[in-house]
Amino acid sequence: MANMSPKKVEMPIQPGNVRCHNFDEVTLGYTKEMAMEEASRCLHCPTKPCMNGCPVKVHIPDFIEQVAKGDFEEAYQIIHGTSSLPAVCGRVCPQETQCEKLCIRGIKHEPVAIGRLERFVADYHMHHGKEHAEAIASNHHKVAIIGSGPAGLTCAGDLANLGYEVTVFEALHVAGGVLVYGIPEFRLPKEIVRKEIEGLKNKGVKIETNMVIGRTITVDELFESGFEAIFIGSGAGLPNFMNMPGENLNGVYSANEFLTRCNLMKAYKEDGETPIQHAKKAVIVGGGNVAMDAARCAKRLGVDEVTIVYRRSMEELPARKEEVEHAMEEGIQFELLTNPIQVLGDENGWVSGIECVKMELGEADASGRRRPVEIKGSNFVKEIDCMIMAIGTSPNPLLRKTTDHLETNKWGCIVADENGATSREGVFAGGDAVTGAATVILAMGAGKTAAKSIDEYIRHKNS
Repeated sequence: MANMSPKKVEMPIQPGNVRCHNFDEVTLGYTKEMAMEEASRCLHCPTKPCMNGCPVKVHIPDFIEQVAKGDFEEAYQIIHGTSSLPAVCGRVCPQETQCEKLCIRGIKHEPVAIGRLERFVADYHMHHGKEHAEAIASNHHKVAIIGSGPAGLTCAGDLANLGYEVTVFEALHVAGGVLVYGIPEFRLPKEIVRKEIEGLKNKGVKIETNMVIGRTITVDELFESGFEAIFIGSGAGLPNFMNMPGENLNGVYSANEFLTRCNLMKAYKEDGETPIQHAKKAVIVGGGNVAMDAARCAKRLGVDEVTIVYRRSMEELPARKEEVEHAMEEGIQFELLTNPIQVLGDENGWVSGIECVKMELGEADASGRRRPVEIKGSNFVKEIDCMIMAIGTSPNPLLRKTTDHLETNKWGCIVADENGATSREGVFAGGDAVTGAATVILAMGAGKTAAKSIDEYIRHKNS
């Protein structure tokens, strides 16, 4: 019989006043008993609406049914049948706007905690399951993947399952893309990412780091070396700025730089090789998940006063509700309906303040959100010694500048059709390199789509 409790089983969590001083994972995960209790809330709807909200089409009711029975390994195998990164997705996917949004239980009460259950199953497998190198017979066709983020890793995993000889080329010295440089340890432990990547290596996927495609080797040279198709999943790592006076002062960071130093280079450690200044008052400009990550990292680095400055209201804040709540619990302040117009500096070239104006919401813009309008004469100055810009990113222009016949749009994103095919024959693309900055799970969905298209392309080419 289904558990008709109107609320999800609560997940244990570090208290806000404790976790803001460490980089340990904030949410602690379900116990076996919690997972089985939550799984029993699933109604096993015959139409499976939750699956329609999953970009990688995880068989959600089927895996939840196994959790309710206590067969956690079988639940994992069901998830892993369509998802290469279940431990990652269980932590960072916006389930509330995808699978859980379509859960029938969510019409009147809280939906089934699909994300929490996926995380539990993946973690259980990591601790108790036995990994076996999967002996997949090679079909002797080679595919190159540019970028080892969620799109590239997913594409690589799906192609490896089909017998392709896959090599992933990563520009940084560690594989994982945004999963290792962008998402903080307290949201996604890097050991989790490492283990997920090890699983792909067990399938035969090769990963070459320190390979900047377009510099170390070009797309043309990859084809010349025997690769029959190439997938570009290089992400969107070029930070955007507001082009306002003072943005080049010392103490002004892009969120990309700040988070990379924290997450990949471990700047929070005493012996970190790329330390970050010990600021007292920091402002983060932006309202997305990246802004929340940067603010919460700054707090953990010892900044006394951390403030999110966002030009719209709380209702328009694009970050996940859970991340906003966690930030508030950790003491992050929010200066809403506020827009910076100038960064002020001292005589030594360091940021000393930020001039802002207050905003009000007008008519809806193209995005459907009400457009922020400046209130004349509302200027004020806020004293700060650190500023982090988290207003979005764009794809790095290197690939488009070094690859012939690769069409891009006015934002610098690679143009690809619904199957991931680009204007260059044999070249496919997906994830943030195509859409601009988006979510991990959407990038994974694009990687799956491209893998299917690459398989069809190579089969047709060799038929």
